[in-house]
Amino acid sequence: MPLAYTYKFLTAICEANQAKGEGLDVLSFYITAICEANQAKGEGLDVLSFYIKGSGNMVFAKKVEVCEVGPRDGFQNIKEWIPTETKLEVIDALVNAGFKKMQVTSFVHPKAIPQLSDSKEVAKYAVEKYPDVQFNALVPNLFGAKSAYESGIRELTYVISASERHNLENVKKTIQESFDELAKIREEYKDCIIKIDIGTVFGCPFSGAVSIEQVLYMIEKSLELGADEILLADTLGIANPKQMYDVISAVKKRFSGLDFGLHMHDTRGMALANILVALQEGVTKFDSAVGGLGGSPFAPGAAGNASSEDLVNMLHQMGIETDVN
Repeated sequence: MPLAYTYKFLTAICEANQAKGEGLDVLSFYITAICEANQAKGEGLDVLSFYIKGSGNMVFAKKVEVCEVGPRDGFQNIKEWIPTETKLEVIDALVNAGFKKMQVTSFVHPKAIPQLSDSKEVAKYAVEKYPDVQFNALVPNLFGAKSAYESGIRELTYVISASERHNLENVKKTIQESFDELAKIREEYKDCIIKIDIGTVFGCPFSGAVSIEQVLYMIEKSLELGADEILLADTLGIANPKQMYDVISAVKKRFSGLDFGLHMHDTRGMALANILVALQEGVTKFDSAVGGLGGSPFAPGAAGNASSEDLVNMLHQMGIETDVN
């Protein structure tokens, strides 16, 4: 096909998508072919280069769901003990700010994370005082799920890392052992929403890169075992926008119609940039933490979460609604 016709073909696609208000995936493009150099070398389409210039309106959902994870992920890495009363005051303030979804604590062994040893008291307080707020808690195993359930929690965030090494460090189990435990939790607590938090999707502090195929396997296995929701976590905060696009595109291609969310850390200052890419790709569920707090004792080098204040400000400035004041 002559290069001139290729250019006309691509332009026609852009114009058709603009007319439908859809764009190419999210953006509408004018594509200017840089043909002369390639023609001179006789290489043609195989090495055709393009300048791509965004010309259409960016299309986003009208409303997104922001889950505040400060009371769990934000507090867990703080060594100095935070009085339970202070934690409850923070939860009160966050609810008053409009958050309708919140991760209030984690039911882990007190020796692993001493800061959250008051998980039962915190969870019971939140659930009883705010019945209209959807509270969830992170659980690493069946015992944690049992404690969360007894405290009134009916949405469990079960964490499994896509990296074998990190999963061993984080929950002392192989990936298969974690899936075996998930099957038991699903069988025992049929009336609970189970959200799978897949950690180290964008890289592991111990073993490096994690393949997209491994991430897809983790999603597939989780869904097979009855997961109600999937959350992809940038545990280290090292993702970049290109990587974010590649992962989301692969997930959408393999699991058409899957409604999944993101849990972003901001170690390299790219959390909001990555969230913007996700928004462009249709993702509408995001975790964030008040003040950008966060980190994990089992993820060396990880900084805080995406800041709730920054995320909500960005969304509101873009005309995207949240429930947050």
